[in-house]
Amino acid sequence: MSYQSPYTAFIFEDYSFDNETNTARFEYSFDGQRRFTEVVTFTPLIQKSVQEAVNARILDNALQLAFYLAGTSYYKCFPTKQIIFKKSPPNINQAAFLRSVYTEGLSQFIFENDLTVEAMAVFQAADSIQTSAASYNGEGLLALQSGGKDSLLMAILLEKKAQPYSALYISSSEGYPEVLDDLLLPPRVIHRMIDRTALEQASRDGALNGHVPVTYIVESFALIDAILHNEKSVLASIGSEGGEAHAHVADLAVNHQWSKTWEAEKLLAQYVSENISSDLQIGSPLRGYSELRIAELFVEHAWQRFGHSFSSCNRANYLQGADNHTLKWCGECPKCANSYLLFAPFVEPKELQSLFAGQDLFTKPSLTETFKGLLGIDGVMKPFECVGEIDELRLAYHMAQEKFSGDIAMVPFEVPVSEFNYKAVGAFQDWATEILPPVY
Repeated sequence: MSYQSPYTAFIFEDYSFDNETNTARFEYSFDGQRRFTEVVTFTPLIQKSVQEAVNARILDNALQLAFYLAGTSYYKCFPTKQIIFKKSPPNINQAAFLRSVYTEGLSQFIFENDLTVEAMAVFQAADSIQTSAASYNGEGLLALQSGGKDSLLMAILLEKKAQPYSALYISSSEGYPEVLDDLLLPPRVIHRMIDRTALEQASRDGALNGHVPVTYIVESFALIDAILHNEKSVLASIGSEGGEAHAHVADLAVNHQWSKTWEAEKLLAQYVSENISSDLQIGSPLRGYSELRIAELFVEHAWQRFGHSFSSCNRANYLQGADNHTLKWCGECPKCANSYLLFAPFVEPKELQSLFAGQDLFTKPSLTETFKGLLGIDGVMKPFECVGEIDELRLAYHMAQEKFSGDIAMVPFEVPVSEFNYKAVGAFQDWATEILPPVY
């Protein structure tokens, strides 16, 4: 039996921005009855003159994008086909963009809740709405930071190229990871207050739940902060990942990482150029590298500085409202297993194990099925997490076994040999290679 929402329409009610507090409000509802309000506080400006120079039209365009994207966090509660915009209805290109976000970006949600693509949101373009992109004179780089290997590697490479940048962290709690204090400058911090009270009530009332395209949401907030600080380029730290589907719903590829894919990066860059400003840039200077190559580069360039203070474990650090001042590894989740595989060829086994309380994760019975999923064994589904491709993880495993034979355990099953070329360099946006030329 197909899902039937108890509501007729999801409504994009309103968004606003307070110049005095640098705070945005994004408001949504189902049928005007069940309401949600998200509040995001952006970083304070040092110079009032910068605030006065902000192009109001470009700022509003960026707020509109965040309004569209943050809506996924609430739409998923009781998904409806009908969508109503009380503010900022989309033009033709924006409607097409939103169709991708609310299907491909919610593909895992669709799969895990046994929904159909046909049941999802239908976005109608407002014919009279025209593109409102404007010219922009920003300068400088804004680099998103999480405390994970990719963003810390980005920071190190920017330093080595003598590229000045500002770091940005988006927090759902009061603080940020202390590892970021080891950057050249402390990060600016955006505080995102999801409407947890309304979401918790919705859950008690039978709401659905699932993954949303959070990378897109984070990038939209970073664009707003960049505009407020008159910066030109927003740098994500994303390698060549996300294109390998976990499953399919009819013809829809189910992908946990859709908003991290190369196709999604190009789609967002096009949206920004056409609907905010062609003078703004957004994307990843790490885009062309495999996850395994990024791990190798991290060990070469960043391990000495960050190897024992970073973490890519979501479970231990990045749940809503979690205290992640000191980053940790849980040693039980797919992200930990994935990271263990990626670093195993490049880090001495005892040192790598020290991150996980001295455990060799290959020997943990609780992770056997997880490793099977990561390595494509016995039909076990690849975990719904931001993890490497099956072929590159197989290569990582065999590289580690060859390099550290006798010092590192084997998993309790056979792993096929892989010919994955982890040093091959893929596509980048042209401007990104000017900021960080590829490392071959």
